[in-house]
Amino acid sequence: MNSALLDLDEKIIALDVWHLAVPVVSRRDHGIGTVADSIEVVILRLTSESGKVGYGEASPWSVFTGTPEGNFAALDRYLRPNVVGKKLSEFEDTMALAQRAVVHATEAKAALEAAWLDLAGKILSRPVWQLLGEKCRSTIPLSCSLANPDFEQDIALAERLVDDEVGYIKLKTGFKDHAFDMMRLEHMKTHFPSLTPRIDYNQGLSVDDALKYVPEIDRLDPSFIEQPVAYHEYEAMTELRKLTKNPLVADESIFGPEDMKWALAENISDGVSIKIMKSGGMKRGMQVAEMAAGAGLPAYGGDMFETGLAHLAGVHMIAVAPNITLGCEFYQATYYLEEDLLVDPFPIENGEVIVPDAPGLGMELDEKKLEKYCVKAS
Repeated sequence: MNSALLDLDEKIIALDVWHLAVPVVSRRDHGIGTVADSIEVVILRLTSESGKVGYGEASPWSVFTGTPEGNFAALDRYLRPNVVGKKLSEFEDTMALAQRAVVHATEAKAALEAAWLDLAGKILSRPVWQLLGEKCRSTIPLSCSLANPDFEQDIALAERLVDDEVGYIKLKTGFKDHAFDMMRLEHMKTHFPSLTPRIDYNQGLSVDDALKYVPEIDRLDPSFIEQPVAYHEYEAMTELRKLTKNPLVADESIFGPEDMKWALAENISDGVSIKIMKSGGMKRGMQVAEMAAGAGLPAYGGDMFETGLAHLAGVHMIAVAPNITLGCEFYQATYYLEEDLLVDPFPIENGEVIVPDAPGLGMELDEKKLEKYCVKAS
């Protein structure tokens, strides 16, 4: 952590929380669940003595990491006493307290970390990535997931992605049947050769089906295959690695450094998806990346159902994590939400996400949208 943070004696005087429902453009099916109509996120605002503010986002999914109600309560009730009145220099101690104050709620802790560093960065006139470490990249290749049960709509999205020079797509599979998955992958490889395909089952297969179907998908050469089976099926993941020539990536099996330790011991994957929402923040995500690097495994920046605010936190993490070499999935603010929460468009150019150099997270939140989409506020 940048030593400049240690000199910030300014205190946090207020913590505000909003639970939002933000409309989306279509239904999306995943192996473990469906999202339609809207995504639910929790937005945190910290205010300092000088009146400056910092924002963070908790982006949960009830079938994966947690609920918006649980994360709202974690911030509003359990983490608030450990935050209000603290000096910004007490960041490390406060995050350690947050780990003990409430179990799980990794998204709430990610939001607290992001808001704290956004606020500190604004006061210090430094971008968050500079508070985390040394920048190793200024742009990040974008990948966009295709998960619409109406495949014709995904074809239209793929055409848009080609026009926007996006280079990667990830087909969400395992929510319908194997024939549908094979058809979609074959179609994308034939008709969209500029889009490098990846596969993500989101735990959608039983062990028996995975052992039968994943090798067939593998023969079509996706650039990787992600989490075919339930998070705890380590033996099946290890066996699937033996049956496939393309990389097998773990997502739901690995939340934070603690899970990464076990995953490496069991040799369950050839790579890892790192998401600040499941790891509990940027710094813990960086720890996972470092552990993967030590084992020679690449990583990529995954996302939950997020707005541009959460995307920004992920961007700053990837900017200083050399081992996150497989790009990022920060597409939802641009391609899935009816309207993002940021004042300006999330920064994507020529199929790559641009790392902001402005103070804090680098972009401003539109507070009018907090009122517009609010379900509950503290």
